[in-house]
Amino acid sequence: MENSPLSDGSVAEEENTSSLGSTSCHTLDRELPASRTHSRGAGTRVGSWMRVGAVDWGIRIAVVGLVIGGFFAVYVNGVAGGWWHAWGETPTVAATGPTVQPTPAPTVSSEPAMSGGYEIGPDGVLVRPAEFAADTYTKPELPEAAKENTERGAEAAAEHYLAVATYSWNTGDTAALAALSDDMSGFAHSLMNKINNDYSNGWVYGKSLTVDHVLLLEPVPANGSDVPPNTIGVKVSVTAVDGTKCSGTRIAVRNEEYQSTISLFMTWQENRWVETQGRAEADEL
Repeated sequence: MENSPLSDGSVAEEENTSSLGSTSCHTLDRELPASRTHSRGAGTRVGSWMRVGAVDWGIRIAVVGLVIGGFFAVYVNGVAGGWWHAWGETPTVAATGPTVQPTPAPTVSSEPAMSGGYEIGPDGVLVRPAEFAADTYTKPELPEAAKENTERGAEAAAEHYLAVATYSWNTGDTAALAALSDDMSGFAHSLMNKINNDYSNGWVYGKSLTVDHVLLLEPVPANGSDVPPNTIGVKVSVTAVDGTKCSGTRIAVRNEEYQSTISLFMTWQENRWVETQGRAEADEL
């Protein structure tokens, strides 16, 4: 193929130009998509990072808020429960020192004071047992035989007198005994004084006296002095028991039987028998 000088150079340049242009075009065609792809990938990653970062920060903020709220709830409950003091509150420091124990009040017992098995009453005297109270004793009735102006009547009146005397010992009632005694009888006054003395600061129960035998029954001549007319002398043997005697807070129990001899002068006055003299003697063992 013939090439002209002009056409050779032009053709070569043209060919070179074509090659360069072709090469450049191919090169641009290969690089341009890469450049555009890189730009799109970077934008995608930036957008994705921005989206993921916002959600992550929201979660973190929410978690932090929950933790702070939990600590605040614990703080409020602790203040309310007294576990710790509120913010800004100055705790009071209790003074230290020995603890002073209060002196215990004396114990007042509801049980009554006792002595020897007996309750002590408000007057300081032992309380008499209810089963042996004075009202459990019956005042003896005057027998019909004692209403007769005979020796047998005088004997019956003498036994009745001793029964009333025993009643007075067990009850403290000496009025009935005084009604059967002459005002001038020393024996009667001595007996009633002893009974009244026992009941001034105590009591007696369980005293008994039983007539065993009539040792003497006979008229006593009047002497114009201490033996009035119509007097019968009665002498009897008796068995006696002193029983239980209280004096303040002391108790004396004498339940042993003993024998004694009692002599009474019974005088018929105003249609009834009255004691005018008497004497009691314990038998010798």
